[in-house]
Amino acid sequence: MASIGRLDDKVALVTGASSGIGAGTAILFSQLGARVIITGRNEENLKKTAEQCNQDKYKPVLLTGDLSKEEDTQRIVEEAVAATGRLDILVNNAGILEPGSIDTTSLRQFDRTFGINVRAVYHLTMLCVPHLVKTKGNIVNVSSISGLRASPGILSYCMSKSAIDQMTRCVALELAPKQVRVNCVNPGVIVTEVHKRGGMTEENYAQFLERCKTTHALGRVGEVREVANVIAFLASDSASYITGNTESVDGGRHAMCPR
Repeated sequence: MASIGRLDDKVALVTGASSGIGAGTAILFSQLGARVIITGRNEENLKKTAEQCNQDKYKPVLLTGDLSKEEDTQRIVEEAVAATGRLDILVNNAGILEPGSIDTTSLRQFDRTFGINVRAVYHLTMLCVPHLVKTKGNIVNVSSISGLRASPGILSYCMSKSAIDQMTRCVALELAPKQVRVNCVNPGVIVTEVHKRGGMTEENYAQFLERCKTTHALGRVGEVREVANVIAFLASDSASYITGNTESVDGGRHAMCPR
């Protein structure tokens, strides 16, 4: 893959930027010259992300809100455009992981997963598209290897990420005539808080990470920066002829059939 391009003076809206991949992406974007707008539900953590951003040229715009609420999503887009006057890049990163199988996942859990992982992404994208068309900007969705490969025990999560993969391809075709690119990254297991927020204990998480050494071809889990690097590449002009792609960032997990 080509080297990461600069993002000088681009305006980027990054969701779920209070931790994990979203935070790492926002920090990298700022280092590459972008003006970042960061959103999340936790204001204190958003401030921590902002403190790590390069603020020499642009101070990050912080917008706290819950994307599962339509009024919050509408407000975030309105305030983002009002603060910067334009939008060049949308990174749909916010998401949750709900454990459960077909016989244990309640409809409430299913609706919560799809409400945040799919419906909120659809709504935010729909609202941002007119602004991205004006700038011939681009969208990078954050999916998962679980959108490409089946995993037992996280059924609603896998289904939601498959939906994001298909949305990426469909919207890429719809927006290509308007010169707006749409791509997706599919991380393998990355060290973030998402699994523990999904209910794993510290002990279970440590065991899970150890097992991942056998389910990822490179023999290890990934780091946030490794995903952020690919997101930045796809968002940059270096990827100007790439659209509709799902890029696996998973240490080879997508090519394996571990038993």
